[in-house]
Amino acid sequence: MNNLPKCEANFSALTPLTFLSRASACYVNRVSVIHEGTSFTWAQTYERCRRLASSLRALNIARTDVVSVLAPNIPAMYEMHFAVPMAGAVLNTINTRLDAKNIATILRHSEAKVFFVDYEYVSKARDALRMLMDDDNNSEQKGNSAAIPTNQQHRAFSLPLVIVIDDINSPTGIRLGELEYEQMVHHGNPNYVPEIIQDEWTPIALNYTSGTTSEPKGVVYSHRGAYLSTLSLILGWEMGSEPVYLWTLPMFHCNGWTFTWGVAARGGTNVCLRTTAARDIYRNIILHNVTHMCCAPIVFNILIEAKASERREIRLKGKPPVEILTGGAPPPASLLEQIESLGFHVTHAYGLTEATGPALVCEWQKKWNMLPQQEQAQLKARQGVSVLTMADVDVKNLETMESVPKDGKTMGEIVLKGSGIMMGYYKDDEASSKAFGKGWFRTGDVGVIHHDGYLEIKDRSKDVIISGGENISSVEVESLLYKHPRVLEAAVVAMPHPRWGESPCAFVALKKSSPKNEVTESEMIGYCRKNLPHFMVPKVVKFMEELPKTSTGKIQKFELRVMAKSFVVSENVQSKKKSSNQVGQNSIGGYSNNQQLLAMSRL
Repeated sequence: MNNLPKCEANFSALTPLTFLSRASACYVNRVSVIHEGTSFTWAQTYERCRRLASSLRALNIARTDVVSVLAPNIPAMYEMHFAVPMAGAVLNTINTRLDAKNIATILRHSEAKVFFVDYEYVSKARDALRMLMDDDNNSEQKGNSAAIPTNQQHRAFSLPLVIVIDDINSPTGIRLGELEYEQMVHHGNPNYVPEIIQDEWTPIALNYTSGTTSEPKGVVYSHRGAYLSTLSLILGWEMGSEPVYLWTLPMFHCNGWTFTWGVAARGGTNVCLRTTAARDIYRNIILHNVTHMCCAPIVFNILIEAKASERREIRLKGKPPVEILTGGAPPPASLLEQIESLGFHVTHAYGLTEATGPALVCEWQKKWNMLPQQEQAQLKARQGVSVLTMADVDVKNLETMESVPKDGKTMGEIVLKGSGIMMGYYKDDEASSKAFGKGWFRTGDVGVIHHDGYLEIKDRSKDVIISGGENISSVEVESLLYKHPRVLEAAVVAMPHPRWGESPCAFVALKKSSPKNEVTESEMIGYCRKNLPHFMVPKVVKFMEELPKTSTGKIQKFELRVMAKSFVVSENVQSKKKSSNQVGQNSIGGYSNNQQLLAMSRL
């Protein structure tokens, strides 16, 4: 049997691109994408993707070149998940909540050749491009590369070609350069033959996560990993054929937890949402008979707290509940009970950007249906068992590499291995080697294993704060605080927040000089707001004479976390502060479109 050859007839590289070609053949006239007044069939989506791919090739986009996109959940964002790899390139979706500085960093590090920008983000993109030009000019004047971070000094950088994505329903005419997305599609070749993926280890996507350090890491996915992760999730979630999927999860996050490809695999319909406003969610659920959606637990609050005028009755007689896949910090049992009473059914997952999205899913067991609602909610809050992509998942003592007992009490670090794990960190061999130490991918999350084999997270290592679905590096916030001329010591930890789950809390010790010019909490928050994306700004700043330290001089964050747990943030105060900013008509709870509720690095 060892002599049987591998040939074209019995072997093909695994790639999610086959999901689209199959959908166009099997579900020709079935609706693929809906966005307000615009809709396409799967045959039309396949043609549009081929046209766009051919236009990219006409721009001399070569294999493994990076194509970046800054856009919300719109048809163009969906199409690029197929069109960019069909051109042989690598898709880089950028978090729309990032500020211009972070976007510039990603564009430089990824060496993006093309940069697609939604019309709403043209101003932010222009600022990012100016920063790139200023950095290059400054480094040339100095005669060195001091202005460029060390991990970005690989070769000369040239600005990407910018293409604006105008509103497909009501074009605005906004441009940043001459090219526009629909023009690219219109002028492309409808008979373009997509790039054949010869090696399934070829990269398909590059996603950035701040992780636990201030320097962003570029996480590279392979065609094989994306394909297998997609299959494991539609199976693990038991997504049947012809689902109607509402995009409340941003497609930029882990490529929409792979459902950008998964909906095509099931011949479903993508219902695109520019913003996650309660009115739009409820309206689209009823209008299009939505069956599935993914979101961070923060969206639960949006749905629960919606005004009567914004709500629609979902729990109709004979109609099954809307399936929700959620991830992140375990939602409180009371929150799960509330959201399910509205007509939703929740499945909890856990994952990371490095694991191509969800790596664990809390698969439901029928015998649990007999339990009281409170106990069911507690079980649903667990992170669960591995998706099929994972070869193995464990909780280990990293010093001995022994598995912890399945007692639900003994804690260790969650480790993973399997085809769903990233190829590695782009341009960072050291970080890749560290992450893959001892044959496992180290998640950095602390958890336990229950007697039934289900995992549950108990804490997060490395001080990551998850706020409203976003990863916040405490190191990055602390770094900014230390730049303030009056700050002597600074530490940032998580504190409870009534809407966002967690939010940053800063502890600061001031320099003893200039006591007459005292710094206030509001001034310090204002300083952070000018220099950080708003979701990273500490909601509370506490001043101390001196921060608690160990005998070796390290700040004891454990003590600070205990203190921060007792702090209370008034949501009304937060909303009032936000309302002073300019807010668009699609804002949510005082948060503008640029701060819409999005998912996190760790789910």
